[in-house]
Amino acid sequence: MGWHGHLRIDYRLDGERCIALDRHHGPLRVLQRLYPEGPGICHHVLVHPPGGIVGGDVLEVDATLAAGSHALLTTPGATRFYRSAGERALQRVAFDLAAGTRLEWLPMETIAHRGCLADNRLQLRLAPGAEAIGWDILALGLPAAGEAFDAGNYAQRVELDGVWLDAGVVNGGDTVLLDGPCGFAGHRVLATMWCAAGGAGFTAARRTALLEAAREVIDADALAATAGVTSPHAPVVVARVLADRVEPAMALAVKLRAAWRRVLWGLEPNPPRIWRT
Repeated sequence: MGWHGHLRIDYRLDGERCIALDRHHGPLRVLQRLYPEGPGICHHVLVHPPGGIVGGDVLEVDATLAAGSHALLTTPGATRFYRSAGERALQRVAFDLAAGTRLEWLPMETIAHRGCLADNRLQLRLAPGAEAIGWDILALGLPAAGEAFDAGNYAQRVELDGVWLDAGVVNGGDTVLLDGPCGFAGHRVLATMWCAAGGAGFTAARRTALLEAAREVIDADALAATAGVTSPHAPVVVARVLADRVEPAMALAVKLRAAWRRVLWGLEPNPPRIWRT
């Protein structure tokens, strides 16, 4: 018997204030709305009190953003997929953005423990004029604690409806993928950062500016040798980095998010306070 948690959040403007109505079922909820940047940007922290996801658990988040709203969502700590006795665990997050909305999906890292059987899915539906920045930072096992990811299966899927699909599966016994030069090359942390636009996507000038800003950040970083950025489609810019530990990968993701935020919206980074706790 697994936990089934479902959270529904609806963001909308009330005058100049971005408010959110949320409904939850099971062990998944949000803390109170925070406005460190003023009333127009709603910061939310998603909380899962059990602290981890095991085989048979299902966590689902469905969020809509009405015209003009700007939501930033993060988590207080890592998402942990623990060893499974046979059933798969699922986390599914879906965002539906109306025209003129802005989303920042910035969870802390995901840890795939040895023996987990996990599916982690993110779906984005962006109307023309909607824009989003997000990331996924995956850590395989706990190398520092002597726990290798040498058994289990982790499947990840990020989809921008009708435009971009990024899907992959990591098996703990796949040494070619985990240790080969065309795979993880012995690294156990993979960070994927992206920004996306609805409709026809970014103009050529904005797309170039996003790429150049990311390259400037990457070139100055200690992980430059294992990081890169590209734009597979006009609506998407994607950066990836391989690392041995979460902290340097997260630090690079934070810098990329700050650079893209300035290019897209002319906003300062204003990182959530919970990242410093």
